[in-house]
Amino acid sequence: MTPSAMPRVIRRRSNACPPDFASHLHPVVRRVYAGRGLLCDADLGLGLDQLLPVSTLEGLERATDLLMRHRGSRIVVIGDFDADGATSTALVVRCLHLLGFRDVGFLVPNRFRFSYGLTPEIVAVAARQQPGLLITVDNGISSHAGVAEAARLGIDVLITDHHLPPPEVPGAAAIVNPNLAGSGFASRALAGVGTAFYVMAALQRRLQHAGEQSESVAAHLDLVALGTVADLVPLDRNNRVLVAQGMKRIRAGRCAPGITALLEQAGRSATTLVAQDLGYAVAPRLNAAGRIDDMALGIECLLTDDVTRARELAARLSALNDERRAIEHRMQAEALDAVAALDVRERATGVCLYDASWHQGVVGLVASRIKDRVHRPVVAFARAADGVLRGSARSIEGVHIRDVLEAVATRNPGLMEKFGGHAMAAGLTLRESELERFERAFLEETGRWLDPEAEAIIDSDGELAPDEMSLRTAFELREAGPWGQAFPEPAFDGEFTLVESRIVGERHVRFRVRPHASGEHFEAIAFNFLTPERGAPDVPSGRARLAYRLDVNDYLGTRRLQLVVEHLEGA
Repeated sequence: MTPSAMPRVIRRRSNACPPDFASHLHPVVRRVYAGRGLLCDADLGLGLDQLLPVSTLEGLERATDLLMRHRGSRIVVIGDFDADGATSTALVVRCLHLLGFRDVGFLVPNRFRFSYGLTPEIVAVAARQQPGLLITVDNGISSHAGVAEAARLGIDVLITDHHLPPPEVPGAAAIVNPNLAGSGFASRALAGVGTAFYVMAALQRRLQHAGEQSESVAAHLDLVALGTVADLVPLDRNNRVLVAQGMKRIRAGRCAPGITALLEQAGRSATTLVAQDLGYAVAPRLNAAGRIDDMALGIECLLTDDVTRARELAARLSALNDERRAIEHRMQAEALDAVAALDVRERATGVCLYDASWHQGVVGLVASRIKDRVHRPVVAFARAADGVLRGSARSIEGVHIRDVLEAVATRNPGLMEKFGGHAMAAGLTLRESELERFERAFLEETGRWLDPEAEAIIDSDGELAPDEMSLRTAFELREAGPWGQAFPEPAFDGEFTLVESRIVGERHVRFRVRPHASGEHFEAIAFNFLTPERGAPDVPSGRARLAYRLDVNDYLGTRRLQLVVEHLEGA
């Protein structure tokens, strides 16, 4: 997280522990868990036996019936061009091969030639392979026209998705989605790859009942962990089980060679892997294929079992990620200039941004960065085709961005050509001539959700005692994860004296700090602290209140405690 110049409020979580709760754990870990609602020892288990039963997800019996009918057919998996879609595609292809399905291929829409999802155009491309069955992963729940086209061609469709469904769902042969209306499944937070995993697990169970044995589909939980973390879905108990079990496999070296190769490219160790390594190191390299080139490259990296080939593909993905970062840096600077030029009243409830030169594969990242700066919902647009804009929306706590877009569509029929997404992220397309009208409608709708005086909240797990600010505590917290969306990495706050500071790498600031309650000094770093809206690069000094995370700085084999500053007041 980048320390923001915008006013923020530090809010401490309630983290009182029952006296008999997890007495074997480090006291700080106990408080952190309590602050996230874990209050009894039974809440702590993350074994596979804690996973919600496969039988409780609706639609799986019909899905497995369909898969069994097509065991001898050509099957084509239709993926998506983000990391969740890539891992979902690789998972289903690998698992179907594992379970004896021999004629399986995949197809992922190129972002720059096709729209998202199972469109009639993608169905036409898939039909050249003469499939009997199309399986969508991480898409399909809004693909009425594509499903109808497949039916016209005599091709069955199995939709596996996790996006919020429209009022009427497509007429597919089978649908599995934990967010369908009336679903009783206890976790609506499954990612696309998590939903696909449940389908494959149900298929394996069906084959076992028929007397067929194979390696468990759980062998591919490394892909589930990566896709779940990358898609920023809430890490409820069920998702934490999936991520923890997948990370366990990666740490043990029992994972797709492509994941190991991507970690190597990022300079991260598989044996000490944490969820943040997947989210900040592996996922961006995988996503770069879909943003800059073609996600088929990323999927191939996850599918190959050849270590040399995996390393070649990971190197290409890393190069694409470097290109993506350069493009994003330019676009972000332009977006910040555009935001600075807006009247405060024009961004009281949201921000719409568009530049004809922007790259459509990167606008989502720009929207996310600007959202963090201004603490308002943001939509960033790029030109997708003649007269058509493609937008990526990112939101803040308390504003469900897909519901906002649905309300805009209801009040303004025909304004948007397509839209879909989640609470925190969504996508849409519209005619360029409708941009101003959309902006007015968007700001009007976000105004119904958002208090214009709303401030960004930083949740803290409280203040650490001097003896708790230690390398041991940092290691204990690292092992206590996985941390992620809705189960955030622990953060703390306290009063410090900034003893000295210096600029590193142009935008970062490294400090030596001393807690007011202690005479000991600690290393601290604020990443991306020097941003355009801060003006001249004045390095703070003196007394300050910090919100920070404990980190292990491993440099040339020497491990030291480091505070990662997320917010700084009083400098």
